[in-house]
Order: sequence, then C-alpha cells, then structure tokens
Amino acid sequence: MQKKNYSLKEYCGLFGVYGHKDAARLTYLGLYALQHRGQESAGIVSSDEKDVRQFKGMGLVADVFNNENMKALSGNLAIGHVRYSTTGSSILKNAQPFVAEYANDTFALGHNGNLVNSVELCAKLERQGTIFQTTMDSEIILHLIAHSKKPNLKDKLIDALSKIRGAYSLVLLTKDQIIGVRDPNGFRPLCLGQIDGSWVLASETCALDLVQARYVRDIEPGEIVFINKRGINSVSPFPKVKHSFCIFEYIYFARPDSNIFGNSVYFARKKLGAQLFKEHPADVDMVMPVPDSGNYAALGYAEASGIPFEMGIVRNHYVGRTFIQPTQHIRDFGVKIKLNPVKEVLKGKRVVIVEDSIVRGTTSKARVKALRDAGAKEVHMRVSCPPLRHPCYYGIDFPTKEELIASSMSVEQIRDFVGLDSLGYLSLEGMLSSMALPKEEFCICCFTGDYPIPIKHALSKHSLEKA
Repeated sequence: MQKKNYSLKEYCGLFGVYGHKDAARLTYLGLYALQHRGQESAGIVSSDEKDVRQFKGMGLVADVFNNENMKALSGNLAIGHVRYSTTGSSILKNAQPFVAEYANDTFALGHNGNLVNSVELCAKLERQGTIFQTTMDSEIILHLIAHSKKPNLKDKLIDALSKIRGAYSLVLLTKDQIIGVRDPNGFRPLCLGQIDGSWVLASETCALDLVQARYVRDIEPGEIVFINKRGINSVSPFPKVKHSFCIFEYIYFARPDSNIFGNSVYFARKKLGAQLFKEHPADVDMVMPVPDSGNYAALGYAEASGIPFEMGIVRNHYVGRTFIQPTQHIRDFGVKIKLNPVKEVLKGKRVVIVEDSIVRGTTSKARVKALRDAGAKEVHMRVSCPPLRHPCYYGIDFPTKEELIASSMSVEQIRDFVGLDSLGYLSLEGMLSSMALPKEEFCICCFTGDYPIPIKHALSKHSLEKA
C-alpha cells in the first residue's frame, strides 16, 4: 500500500442559518468559503419547520451541489458541513450533517473536532442496544441525546454533552430551530452573525463576509445557543475550565481573512514571521513563502529583515485532490503539480523559504530539491512554529508520533534530511508571544505533549480502520 502523503489538514467547517428565505443557498455560499477546512464531502440539511430535507455528496462543494438539488432544499433554516475525516472512513455514509429521526422529530448534526472518550461511549451504547449507522464519533452525540431521560431537548442535549470529552464545535438542526455548541475548552472556533434579521453560525468569519452577514460575537467555550422563532437563548451549563484554543488555527488552518478567537489571522501570521526573523536571521538575497499557508509569515519575515520578498514558487490553484498517479515516472512529477519554482527568480540566488510547519519532511525535501534544480544557490528554511513532536487527538490529521520527523530527529538531522543549508524553527515562547491572547489560552500539545484533556483512548474502534 502506498504511504499516505501527510500534510496538515483541519477537519470540518460548519455553517448554519435561521430565519432566511434562502437559508440553503446562503449555507452553500458559507460552505464554499469554508472549503479549506474540508474537501472530502459536503452536505446541507434544511427545514421549512415542517419537513426536513438533506443532500450530501463526496467531493468539493461546487461539485456536490447544483441548481437541481439546491431547489429541493427549501425552508428558512439550514445547516451545512464540509468534512475531512478525523474518525471514520471517507465514504458517503459518513458525510455530514448526520440526520436521525427520534420522538416525532428530526435531528441533524455537524461536528468539527474529535472526541477522546468515544471507545467507552460506543461500548456502553452498544450494550444498551444501539446500532451505529456510520463510523463517525459524531453519531455518538445523537445517540446520547436519544438515550437521555431528561424531559426536553435542551436538557437532553446538556445531558448528552456532559458525557463526552474532547473537541467539539457543533451545529444542530431540528424542524424549527438551529443550535450552536462549543466545548468548554474552546478548541475549535464558532461564531455568530446576523444578516437581514436572520441569524448565522459559522466556523470562521470569512464565511460571514461572503454572505454579507455582520459578525456579532464568538460562541463562548462551553456555551449552547438555541436559535428559533423566540430569538436566541444562550446557556452555559458546564463548569468553567482552562481555555485550550488550537494555536494551529492561527499558524495554518484558518483563512487569513478570518478573525479567530477574537483576533486577526492575517496579523498573527505576520507577527510569527517577524519573530522568526528575530530568532533566526538569514544572510540571503530573498525571502519566499511556500504558498499559500506560508505567505503571511514570509511577509512578516521580509518586513522585519528588510530582505526583498519574492514569490519564487507559483501554486496551481486548479489541482483537485483526485490526481491520478498511474506510474512511478508520473508520480515523480508530484511536487510540481501544485507548486512550481520560477527559474528566472531563483537562478543564482540565496533564498530563505518560510514554511508554516514540517510534518514528515518528505514534501519539504522534494520542494528543496526542486528549488536547487531551478538554480537556487543556497536554500535556507525557517518554520513559523516549533517542531511538531506529538500527535493531536482533538481534530487535526497529524500522523502517529513515529511519523512526525521531529519526534525522532534533531533540528540538524532534519536539516540534513531535507537538504537545507540552514534550518530554524520558531521557539515555543516566540510563537506564544506573537499571539494577541495570553499564552495560557492555547492548546500547544502537538509541541509539548501536554494534553489539556487526558487521553485514555486516542482512537475509537471506528477510527482504527483508517489507521
């Protein structure tokens, strides 16, 4: 079996609308803006407060939906989801939002994050007779709601959420309301907006911008927001815990035009780049990013250093995820499929390339070779975060610890493996000092191994089929 080509992937984008005649179409646009958060599947569930309708498919938002299937998604409330699997296989039955019938009502749920106690919850539910329809840990939440003995949906939901551990931002839909939820640690983002008197939930503010919704506020960690014809009802029923905002939202995942956890992603990345220069200056002719995620840290590095900024690599934005690699000969061209060096810019130059991270190191190695083949005289690399040494169990596609190059190699060994003239990683303190929030607010377990929620079982039995 061919080895997985690991890159960092965030898992899932959420969007919801209540009280708008074009709820499903707004949700489509919102998912389009959140496509970077998941490219495996897309789904929308809508309601006219009587009937619930859904459409899901594998692939990108623009490929899954068309005028015909969008016409069927009528109603004034809708939720949507784009997915890259954290647990469960990449198959249509695992596409979200997940829909279930219960007690004369219909529930739909979209989940961004990962539960860390799904093994024990699955075992308990199955002993009680539960039959799982998917291999998603997200389905557990709906079964817990159905099993709850509490008298109403609000209390059933609180009861269900009190039993789960891990990272979860959720959007839920019933026939007559949508619900937004954020876990007490606040690992993943979720915000609230308003358009034409209607309410919107979104993983990132860039999705609000696209539909011309006004940002109102973030959903707070541990908050549940019920949105229906009576307006908004917010409850925060869980004990307060230390925040654990995922710092990789700033480093890599979120779109740079979004505000995450109340602050600009664009300026956070520029600050990371400026701090990177302070810690690891380079005597070079030009600064260049690995597009697109390295662009803004590279801008910060260039501004702080006074070294010219150049786009020495050009990205092909029209490459899908289904590129066919039938032979080794064609596979060898893989590094140039998405990123191609500009020979005229690189020839005879000493360059420092700014990366957001190094995972396995194999992709960086191929890129450095391509730069040297294009004529670069020296290739230095600066990375806008510390070395990744530990897997993430809260909703990021980090490989096992053994497959993270920094878990077994020193910086000098990585430099030699990748083929660089020099390599510098941003320090942990330098990274945290670049953030607008206090350092105690962030989850940094992928750098330190200090997990904010204890990991008894890293993977559910369902996710083992993917490992």
